[in-house]
This record gives sequence, C-alpha cells and structure tokens, in this order.
Amino acid sequence: MDYKILYPEAFPVVQVEMQKGESLQAESDAMIAMSPTIDVEGKTSGGIMGGLMRKMLTGESFFMQQLVASRGAGRVLIGHPLPGGIHAVELDGSHGLTVQKGGFLAASQGVDIDTKVQNLSKGLFSGEGFFVMNMRGRGTVFVSSYGMIHPIEVPAGEEVIIDNGHLVAWPDTMHYEIEKASSGGILSSLKSGEGLVCRFRGPGTVLIQTRNPDGFAGWIRSMFPSSGD
Repeated sequence: MDYKILYPEAFPVVQVEMQKGESLQAESDAMIAMSPTIDVEGKTSGGIMGGLMRKMLTGESFFMQQLVASRGAGRVLIGHPLPGGIHAVELDGSHGLTVQKGGFLAASQGVDIDTKVQNLSKGLFSGEGFFVMNMRGRGTVFVSSYGMIHPIEVPAGEEVIIDNGHLVAWPDTMHYEIEKASSGGILSSLKSGEGLVCRFRGPGTVLIQTRNPDGFAGWIRSMFPSSGD
C-alpha cells in the first residue's frame, strides 16, 4: 500500500494506492472516492462488543469501513469532516499508539484496533474519558485533528506539559500524569483558563492539535443567547 497526503496545509485528504487483495480500515464516513475495483462494506472492529465499546465509550462510530481491492489494484481517497490536519504514524510492532476520541481516521491491514481502559485518575481528569483507542501491530495509522497536527519530540528523561484539549495521539509506552496547570491550587488553575494538564515523560513523540475543539464549541455556544435571556 502506498499513500500520499494531499493538500496538507488546508483540508487534507489521503490518496491510497492499493494492490489487489490489500485492505484499509477506516471510520464509517471516511471514503470520498474510490476505483471500481475496490469494495467497501461496514464492519465492527472486534465484533459486536468491540463496536459497542467504540461507540459508547470512545464516541467513535459503531461501524468501520473495510475497503478491499478485491478485483485488482485501485485508488481510494479518504478524509475527515473537521477543518484540520491528517498525520500518518508508522507502527513496526515494537509498541502501540494511543489515540484520543475522534482522532482515528484509518489504518492499513496488519493494525489491530482496540479500546483501552485508562486508570481512574487519568480517565476522570485527562479530558479523554476512561476509554481511548489503542492501535497495535505493523502498518500505517492515519490520525486526524481539529487544526493542524504538530509533533512534539520528548527526549528520554525530559518532560512536556500539554493542555488536555490539544492531545491527539502518543506512544502507549510513554508515561504521563495529570496535574493542575497552576501551582497555586485548583482555584488558580481555573482562573488561568487551563484547569488540568498532562505531563508526559520521554522518550516519545506526542501529536497535538493546534486548536481545541471544546474551546471552539464553547465559543459557538457563547454566540447564541441562552434560553433564560
């Protein structure tokens, strides 16, 4: 499978060249166009229970698209609905990739997709919920974002602090903790507008999005009068 990310600076799409017999698993509304040699069908990754967990626990769609080059080589264009970036992550089997809710777009064959349970404190305070998606195996994972995707390289032994609403994906080998944004207590953190943040320790690369979807949703709500006005 060969791919190219087109228009990376604004409203990108992924152009995937598939050989006969190759397949691509993607979010249910990801396919934009495809060759007539390719079949598409809805499947639940991990079966019915896996689909239910994805839908109820991570907010992803119940069904996924399975795109298969059944009748010969062909081309597929995939994209996502948000005005944001697409980034490809290559997995070599040595570790997995943790992806925030809404961040998964597609993955090549050879990548297993599962729902990962975070511990109580991380699920409660990280902004990602108790469940995130975990990708393992060998292949390519495409993640999407609101705004552009920016990789932050964290060398071994060093740390970086990231606002929860900007997280997209990170290696599942990276250790991270949840803490207040301000050292002056929870009230000071709330006044700063940040609240809680994630402190990651390297080595590893954390993918962040340059815009915060929750912040944008709050701005949209502020433009409309409340029912009490």
